[in-house]
Amino acid sequence: MKLSLQLKLGQQLTMTPQLQQAIRLLQLSTLDLQQEIHQVLESNPMLELIENNEDEDISFNKESNHNLLNNPTQQSATELSNNQPLKGEEHGWQEQIPRELAVDSNWEDIYPSTFSSIPSFDPSFSEFELRNTTVDTLQDHLLWQLNLTPMSEQDKSIALSIIDAIDANGMLTVDIQSIHEGFSEEFEIELDEVFAVLHRIQQFDPIGVGYGDLAECLLIQLSQYDNPEQAKYIQNAKLIIKEHLHLLGHRDYVQLMRRTKLKEAELSETISIIENLDPRPGANISPPSTSYIVPDVIVSKQTETGKWRVELNPDTTPKIRINNNYASLVKRTDSDKERNYLRDNLQEARVFIKSLQSRNETLIKVAVCIVEHQRGFLEYGEEAMKPLVLHDIAQAVNMHESTISRVTTQKYMHTPRGIFELKYFFSSHVTTKGGGECSSTAIRAIIKKLIAAENARKPLSDNKITELLEEKGINVARRTIAKYRGSLSIPPSNERKRLG
Repeated sequence: MKLSLQLKLGQQLTMTPQLQQAIRLLQLSTLDLQQEIHQVLESNPMLELIENNEDEDISFNKESNHNLLNNPTQQSATELSNNQPLKGEEHGWQEQIPRELAVDSNWEDIYPSTFSSIPSFDPSFSEFELRNTTVDTLQDHLLWQLNLTPMSEQDKSIALSIIDAIDANGMLTVDIQSIHEGFSEEFEIELDEVFAVLHRIQQFDPIGVGYGDLAECLLIQLSQYDNPEQAKYIQNAKLIIKEHLHLLGHRDYVQLMRRTKLKEAELSETISIIENLDPRPGANISPPSTSYIVPDVIVSKQTETGKWRVELNPDTTPKIRINNNYASLVKRTDSDKERNYLRDNLQEARVFIKSLQSRNETLIKVAVCIVEHQRGFLEYGEEAMKPLVLHDIAQAVNMHESTISRVTTQKYMHTPRGIFELKYFFSSHVTTKGGGECSSTAIRAIIKKLIAAENARKPLSDNKITELLEEKGINVARRTIAKYRGSLSIPPSNERKRLG
């Protein structure tokens, strides 16, 4: 094999460590960014937190993080320069520190110190708030009641097996015969004994747990009704659940009245009792955890001038600066090892503050453009939402679509109409008869409004909604209406039919 030298030309895109960090900070959510800042404060002695009572100038002050929108064609954004001097540069300790790192360098090679994985401790949080709380499951709730119920050891063993086979909704996932067979090998237990224990568990709170099917679940709950005034309707409800539940599910009220020989008023009262029952009684014992959203951008309308004000939420990002006392040690220390350590941390601090500035600038630019474009939504609601895609904002702020996608992911805007993710304001469009465009969000709002005003006896079908939208000049296919209706969690017309 003969060796030879070859010369090749090529292009390769390499991101500097500064750019990598700026992109990473840009896509972090508010909570992740706060955790990142606290970790950097713990690991880098050059950075310090500016307390609220300190009257200090910071690189991104309150006067430069808001914009006033007077009309959709003008933007009064105040932009920060990336070369804005940092606090303490007048001391001259950064004269020999390079502002940019080598393109082919690795962040770990230059800054060997890694962020601490231990979450920072905020002294403002009480011990109660930091305690790891747990929510009891349905099984825990049933076991607690079982321990308070007098039972023999044999019945308690059967009850434990039954509770273990109950899912989060309260349904028995194992056939009762299978549970009996599991005990018959060791103990002489009759099937009636297993059913007796099951019936006792079905009287636990919430009423109806341990049901085998929907009809059984509803009948167990109906057995607890003891209102003499509604006794007649309760008997009718039991009859419908036992024999005609499929007709009730299909809203076939004509067949229900014919087979049960009930009048419309009686059937309506009976159905109202059934609708008050819970088909999943165990679902409310351990509800899903609540997630709290902290808005990144606050949009408000000034009553005096009528202008829309867009500003960053000052509570989301802690204010940090470079500690001048530590920074001045760069030139005063005699040890090369200490000097290199301080210089590395100082450069890391400068890049981190610069990345935060870039993140805030980009976020406020994108938020201003969104508010400019969706001013109709802020004024009149969802029906005035305009079509908007990432490319439109990317062109307006002169950035790449991928950057806009990072900015709008897990970032939230607080408006007079509620808190929305920035991606909520982006939607596709359909054409109108006049050659214009209508946002899919606006179409969903119109569909929701039409269905809310429909006649419950004769709900609007998807074809009828299509015709009504065509009268408004909006050309939408029936399958598109079905898709939008499904995204709104609105059932089809046959399931929305009601009596009276």
